[in-house]
Amino acid sequence: MDTLIVGGGPAGAAAAIGLARGGRSPLILERQREGADALCGGFLSWTTIAALERLGVPVEGLGGHRIDRMKMFAGHRTACARLPAPAMGISRQRLDACLLARAELEGAAVERGVAASHFDDGGITTADGALLRFDRMVLATGKHELRGLARPAAEGDRMVGLRWRLAASPRLLEMLAHTIEIHCFRGGYAGLVMQEETANLCLAVSRRRLAEEGTPDALLLALSRECPALEGRLSASSGLGERQAIANMPYGWRARSSLPHVYRIGDQAGVIPSLAGEGLAIALVSGARAARAILQGRAAETFQPRLARHLRRPIGVAGAIADLACRPGGARTIVALAGMSPAIPNLAARLARVRPA
Repeated sequence: MDTLIVGGGPAGAAAAIGLARGGRSPLILERQREGADALCGGFLSWTTIAALERLGVPVEGLGGHRIDRMKMFAGHRTACARLPAPAMGISRQRLDACLLARAELEGAAVERGVAASHFDDGGITTADGALLRFDRMVLATGKHELRGLARPAAEGDRMVGLRWRLAASPRLLEMLAHTIEIHCFRGGYAGLVMQEETANLCLAVSRRRLAEEGTPDALLLALSRECPALEGRLSASSGLGERQAIANMPYGWRARSSLPHVYRIGDQAGVIPSLAGEGLAIALVSGARAARAILQGRAAETFQPRLARHLRRPIGVAGAIADLACRPGGARTIVALAGMSPAIPNLAARLARVRPA
């Protein structure tokens, strides 16, 4: 097999599209048989939109919600700023399906419902025991680890991702019209944006803070008392969906090296704090870069450190902002600065963007 792509999310699909356009016949293994709504992602920054259009996926046909401003909250403080360029809110279920369909249209093969179990001796063993050999592999499993190629364990007070969907009401739609909201609190932050018919509430919270409250539902109740604006959005919703969670997110990590013939992309190459809203752009750009490297005959040992350098600035800037946002004093400072001059959050947003492939 020429190129095996493990993972059919945005990063894997972008790599497949680039390879297929270059005359290769990549195979994608996607563990979900039917499209699933991944917890992370769903905010398409302007850099993400540009990357999608380069891949032949015009955003006008996705049916997302246009976003042109950001609101930040820290306690009773609020700041609002226009985004440097229009963005979009859309579910990962819809986005991933469109990208995989584009990959198939370009000539890539997709095996759905096939989960990779582990990597060993230059091959992939699937969950049903099949052994797949390949000339090269693109690792695009997102935040999910593949045994034998797992990222280093996160150090310090590790972060947990939590997500609830809020059923939209006319009042909530009015609150969130054309807006992405960031709600800062002690030990974490929450992003809130409309996606299709529901609002997506996604939290990044330290394990320490979650342990203090006991359960995710108890945490959400505590935050509704701690964050007046968030409580207002929860009250405006006509219902709360089922909770989803993912643990031990290694924010700030970058893969500076890789095994021979293994190209790490997306969250398997670098994990940007979700506050930046740039994870999907990194997935698409790194996938496109991996495809170009393979087509040009560049080894994974050369590709990986170059990609790490490419991601250094956006991940570093986002990490510094996220560290401040998780501290009450730091969050208040961020919101106060944003309120003094919209140019400040605008500059921060630009610095946290990934450059094109």
